[in-house]
Amino acid sequence: MRQPVFRFAPSPNGYLHMGHAYSALYTAQWTKAMSGRLLLRIEDIDRERSKPEFAEAIFDDLHWLGLEWEEPVWRQSEWFPAYAAAADRLRRRDLLYPCFCSRSDIAATAVGTDPDGAPLYAGTCRHLDRAEVARRFAAGEEANWRLRTDVAMDLTGLLTFSVAGPTPIDRPQIRYARPQLWGDVVLQRKGTPTSYHLSVVVDDAAQGVTHVTRGRDMEASTDIHVLLQMLLGLPTPTYTFHKLILDTEGKKLSKSKGSESLRSLREAGWTAEDVRRELGF
Repeated sequence: MRQPVFRFAPSPNGYLHMGHAYSALYTAQWTKAMSGRLLLRIEDIDRERSKPEFAEAIFDDLHWLGLEWEEPVWRQSEWFPAYAAAADRLRRRDLLYPCFCSRSDIAATAVGTDPDGAPLYAGTCRHLDRAEVARRFAAGEEANWRLRTDVAMDLTGLLTFSVAGPTPIDRPQIRYARPQLWGDVVLQRKGTPTSYHLSVVVDDAAQGVTHVTRGRDMEASTDIHVLLQMLLGLPTPTYTFHKLILDTEGKKLSKSKGSESLRSLREAGWTAEDVRRELGF
């Protein structure tokens, strides 16, 4: 059998916190249990928020935790042409369309919420004719490119994927994907040739990732990833979803909320062993 390949894939838009530490240690634990390979990916497609100093801090924090990974480190910002090529393949099949709506437009016309609780896009721009699209581009308007999710699902049919857990030795269970819950998701953002959904499936295939360990907050997005893998002819890894580390209010730790970083804990006198013990490793 092929040697399992795992990856830890943080974004350099802030300092890592205990939630990241749990995910990294969990992934390393599975890698060791399955005699696999551990890769590190820096997901820096957000060019405004991603900073070199945060990327360097990721390396420092992970080394401090005692983790090792294979070189070279994969940086998404170096692979924009690959993401653009994948999107072009979908566009040639008329599976993508430009969306000129603002966030306020989407919120005002939403038809419910997606699994993340965000306003569900109503498909406002889906039926714009070519002349109108050309006029708006000529006028300098930028657009997101969205997937015609229902058309894509008609092409792929029923989608399934394997979910392993709670331990590496347990037999994976088959789960059905429900990408329709996301509506017409954005695959290319304004000014960027990709989005998280598109880049992550391209990366996993290019890096030969066989097992994806991710927090339960990312569980629902797997349905979209499985759909894209089928459309692009890419392999579907085995997935496992781990618990989230919560704050004192019972909410997920977040960089945007200013959750205490590993760096600040280290400065306060915590050791890597303290972190591991606190997280159950």
